[in-house]
Amino acid sequence: MNMQNIMAQAQKMKKEIEKKQTEIDNKVFLEETEFFLIKMNGKREILELKINSNLIKDSEDVEALEEMIKIGLKNILNQIEAEIESKMGMYGSNFNGLF
Repeated sequence: MNMQNIMAQAQKMKKEIEKKQTEIDNKVFLEETEFFLIKMNGKREILELKINSNLIKDSEDVEALEEMIKIGLKNILNQIEAEIESKMGMYGSNFNGLF
């Protein structure tokens, strides 16, 4: 295999990786309960956070809600990581910083 073919394959792979990364970045991930709704994109930016304030009666409710939101955020981050692994796993981590 000559160097031109290797470079062409590398460029093709780079474009595929960039395309998949853009797809992940633009995807919206959702975690919703009766207490709150969180939307986050694949860049891990919070797009929307809504709290059902009708369910908050006292300070204990606020503390419980804070804990549930932490769990919700963790769930979304796990969804994002699963999406990254699903779309990018075939490339492995060997290319970090290469492109």
